[in-house]
Amino acid sequence: MDKLRSMAVFVAVVDAGSFTAAAETFQISPVMVGKHIKHLETLLGARLLMRTTRRQGLTEIGAQYCEQCRSILAQIAAAETGAEAMRAGPRGKLKLTAPVSFGSEWLAPALADYLARYPDVGVDLSLNDRLVDLLDEGFDAAVRIGALGDSGMVARPLRLYGMSICASPAYLARRGTPRSPDDLAQHECLDYMHWNQHVRWRLKGETERTIWAGRFRSNNGQALRMAALHGFGIVMQAEILLAQDIAAGRLVPLLEQYVPTPRPMHLVYPRDRQATPKLTTFIDFMLERFGPTTSRVGM
Repeated sequence: MDKLRSMAVFVAVVDAGSFTAAAETFQISPVMVGKHIKHLETLLGARLLMRTTRRQGLTEIGAQYCEQCRSILAQIAAAETGAEAMRAGPRGKLKLTAPVSFGSEWLAPALADYLARYPDVGVDLSLNDRLVDLLDEGFDAAVRIGALGDSGMVARPLRLYGMSICASPAYLARRGTPRSPDDLAQHECLDYMHWNQHVRWRLKGETERTIWAGRFRSNNGQALRMAALHGFGIVMQAEILLAQDIAAGRLVPLLEQYVPTPRPMHLVYPRDRQATPKLTTFIDFMLERFGPTTSRVGM
């Protein structure tokens, strides 16, 4: 027998005062009510009810157990009500992860609009350039850049993730403007490090250039951007990170014909036949804001 149903039947017997009344509530026979009570008594190894020809009453153990059953059944009812409410409309907490540059420059401001649209939803956003395991770490969705492996996740394509090569007008006035990749050997190239590994520049149509050993390296695109803005060197970072500086003239695009081919970007989330409204509305919002048909610059 189902223990929770037996507990519910037991509480109904106590509240109704008889097996017959409880049987009517659950649309079962009084005999079946008795079987539920016997099932619980066998599990507990103690009697729950004392019955005579005129009345029935709770034993001391039965009275204590009845209150515990009420508490457990109330918690289950509350959990079910909460789950139903979460599926009835967008509500609850979304746990998201995204790469640092995209997440800080474009996703975070967009999430402010999403939260304004859905006031019963909250967001925990983790910005990290490492590959996060959504299931193990409890994330609802992730933005991923580059080719995807076969993870069993749902992957919705977003706009392409392009790069830009730039330097400040002051740097170019001081050091000159490179016209080809060969000229970069005479310049300060701001290098990116990923988990303490040096990531060399790879330009379109070019092989890896080990001669570009910049004096300033960082594992953060914003740090490299700031160094470029202060005139130290040439930066190659995501165009979403540099677009506003380019538009304002603070940085000047360079070697545009050699910029690496844009990489794919996806919204990734676990498969769920009954996804919650908070997730489905977020997916729709991301495709509306960052879908493959939207403009890449000025996100």
